[in-house]
Amino acid sequence: MIRKSVPVLLALLMMAMLSGCQPDEGIVPASDADAKPAYGDTFIEASIGEPSNLLPILATDSASSEINGLVYNGLVRYDKNLKLEGELAESWDISPDNLTITFHLRKGVKWHDGAPFTSADVMFTYRLYIDPDTPTAYAESYKQVKHAEAPDDYTFRVTYDKPYAPALGSWAMRILPKHLLDGVPITKSPLSRHPIGTGPFVFTEWQPGEKVVVEANPDYFEGRPFLKRVVYRVIPDQTTQFLLLRNGDLDYMDLSPIQYQTQTDTLAFERRFNKYRYLAFSYTYLGYNLERPLFKDRRVRQALSYAINKQEIIEGVLLGLGQAATGPYKPDTWVYNPNVKRYPYDPDKARALLAEAGWHDSDGDGILDKDGQPLQFTIITNQGNDLRIKTGEIMQQRFREVGVSVKLRVIEWAAFLKDFIHAGNFDACILGWAGGPEPDQYNIWHSSKTGGRELNFIHFRNAEVDRLLEEGRRTFDQEKRKKIYDRFQEILAEEQPYTFLYVAESLPVVARRLRGIEPAPAGITYNFIRWYVPEEEQKYAR
Repeated sequence: MIRKSVPVLLALLMMAMLSGCQPDEGIVPASDADAKPAYGDTFIEASIGEPSNLLPILATDSASSEINGLVYNGLVRYDKNLKLEGELAESWDISPDNLTITFHLRKGVKWHDGAPFTSADVMFTYRLYIDPDTPTAYAESYKQVKHAEAPDDYTFRVTYDKPYAPALGSWAMRILPKHLLDGVPITKSPLSRHPIGTGPFVFTEWQPGEKVVVEANPDYFEGRPFLKRVVYRVIPDQTTQFLLLRNGDLDYMDLSPIQYQTQTDTLAFERRFNKYRYLAFSYTYLGYNLERPLFKDRRVRQALSYAINKQEIIEGVLLGLGQAATGPYKPDTWVYNPNVKRYPYDPDKARALLAEAGWHDSDGDGILDKDGQPLQFTIITNQGNDLRIKTGEIMQQRFREVGVSVKLRVIEWAAFLKDFIHAGNFDACILGWAGGPEPDQYNIWHSSKTGGRELNFIHFRNAEVDRLLEEGRRTFDQEKRKKIYDRFQEILAEEQPYTFLYVAESLPVVARRLRGIEPAPAGITYNFIRWYVPEEEQKYAR
């Protein structure tokens, strides 16, 4: 589960929208020592945006991915210590040359409609990913496979033409049901709105603009989840989310820094909620559309980076709960390069670079111009993320001080993706990427990934980066990979296709009645199916 946020709804209406859920007020949590695992209760959280597609192969947004993560399984997954372990695969063998992986699949697993899961589903999913008619952003890893076979119902084997370091981890992709998708164009399947997986929760309801509901799978192969129901509320405003949380209408949300530092620092709040804090596997950036003539000059991009006071943003927006980003990797990981070129706040350096690029204030209006055109552009970001909006407002002011006129436009999430990002219809954007233990960045930075709905939507192209990304995914030795990705980060730092802004701390808060939460390097939600509410504290009718 990866958290987000979302139309303003009156708190009094919230409960009426939860079918079968009746609140029991005035519950006082027992001590953890006295708590006993029990089945039942409803877990309610908020999503900043409407899901776009509940077929994982087509989804690129976090709202969809969060729900899909409960409905579907992969062959493997990352455990609490960020090590790969089996999920639908019970075990696997890797050949001495690292070219062949043989997966031994779990027996007795069923799809939510009762059909048996077999290797035919894995083979079908693989073929769907590499089908040129499938509009997916995730095909690249599976195009590396030279040969795939399913010699029996519970064995799936893939052979690669060349060594591929991310190979094993790539099979965390969600497996899809062949018997429901075979022969149906993937973009027309009803599963995009009504998914059927093998996962711990079964999809039950999607009310557009309001909520998505999933319920515990009683036949889940790892054991039925303790929580009976999970409700995702579509609430595109973090302030509204927080009001609902304090009112008891949400059980979880990612706090903003000001909420974490000042608005929840009371005994009354601490009696009802537990707060957590850890450095997120994600970063926020200002991305430049390199198809725009203004941003083709590297000096302009570098100048804008010098004009941004990252520390001001970290202190003013994050309240110190984060670190400056210098590239696409989390600072406390092995792949991070601390020695890349940095861009400390230096407005004089910014002005000098812009002048070198031919931008001068020829008419004395305070805005630089060139060939009769003012230096101006629009930054877009998504509705509901106050941190990004505040970051944009601070940058807007700093850019104005060096002669750059910037407009900030905030757009509803679905339109933001469809009409602007995927369409390439933007000058610059404030967005973020979530990462993980695998350092391969091919899908985001390789020049072959600039097509429609692909992830290199800023159209960054660099021959050396392409070579490094290709080499990095063919190298298993961590020390050698480190050198490759160090150089990759050096080039990004020099080219500044993004201004890497900050790595924020994750600040989740969970209702205190929820038990079984065990913080680990993977965060807190890796064992969500083991979260429970003691019977005497359950809030909603079963």
